[in-house]
Amino acid sequence: MSQFRAAASRPPMRSRTLTRREAGRTLLNAALAGAAMAAGLSAAPALADTTFPAKPIRLVIPFPPGGGTDILARLVANQVAQSTKWTFVPDNKPGAGGTLGIAEAVRAAPTGYELVMGQKDNLVVAPWLYKSVSYVPSRDLIAISHVAFTPIVIVTSASSKYKTLADVVAAAKTHPESIKYGSPGNGTTIHLAAEIFSQAAGIKLLHVPYKGSNAAMMDAMAGNVDLMVASVPSALAQVKAGKLRALAVTSATRSTSLPSVPTVAESGYKDVDVSTWYGIFAPAKTPASVVERIGAEVNKVLATPEMVQAIHEQGAEARLLSPKQFADLVDSDYRKWKSIVERSGAKVE
Repeated sequence: MSQFRAAASRPPMRSRTLTRREAGRTLLNAALAGAAMAAGLSAAPALADTTFPAKPIRLVIPFPPGGGTDILARLVANQVAQSTKWTFVPDNKPGAGGTLGIAEAVRAAPTGYELVMGQKDNLVVAPWLYKSVSYVPSRDLIAISHVAFTPIVIVTSASSKYKTLADVVAAAKTHPESIKYGSPGNGTTIHLAAEIFSQAAGIKLLHVPYKGSNAAMMDAMAGNVDLMVASVPSALAQVKAGKLRALAVTSATRSTSLPSVPTVAESGYKDVDVSTWYGIFAPAKTPASVVERIGAEVNKVLATPEMVQAIHEQGAEARLLSPKQFADLVDSDYRKWKSIVERSGAKVE
């Protein structure tokens, strides 16, 4: 592993259209409204261990380099490192829909020197899909800081014959299971989003799971799979470059990063509302003073206009939550997704 230190920060990009400026201001206002919360975290831990950290902090990333989780994890590590002069060592540990990396973090020493960038996929969805998953997030991990949330997007090659989601549905009804879609892996929220959409549309698609987003994206651009379902941060650069065509997002509202792309609900399938979130966690029993110190520094960075803009440019949306609010979100989603997974019929052996 090579140590990851902060690179020189770059100024936020100017928005190119009125829609993006307005979206950026909305996100900025939302994040700054939570700044008081972050400030409260900074002030609260009077008993925090001021000697921490005395060595580099390992940040486990449960997916391969280049995907949405990796992009956001390194962005946060970079900015916190610049702010604090701490050293982070990002460590990609992909496999089994991100569950291997989470399981490794659960087993890690609870010292604050072992953190993990988790998300809805591997924390609250995968436990109901994988028989081998035994961790419970509220029991085995401590929620430190909610980083961002993002819609999920359905894309196809720019040269594809599919111009709209309606084209996909029509073709799938004519030739069931003839349309292949790639995903970052079995058991992810993204996999489930595609299954939920398929059920709502009354079609059957053929799932091709990959080990992360990059391989799926390459095959989608080459036309080796008809569709790819991905987080917006994973696909945004290729959509903007004109190599992928975005057909729809699966969230209740449009993505502020892709404002011209309709939602699946707008396309006629009202019961589809799936998005994902990302956050930083520590192993259970990590000292409260250390958790508070890390959370205060992360939330302080997340509340800055520069970070809000940087996250937005990656296709995600910043949203500050207190540690309790974030823990409650994780626990609520964990319980809610049991029934969603059961209704989807999706299973991973």
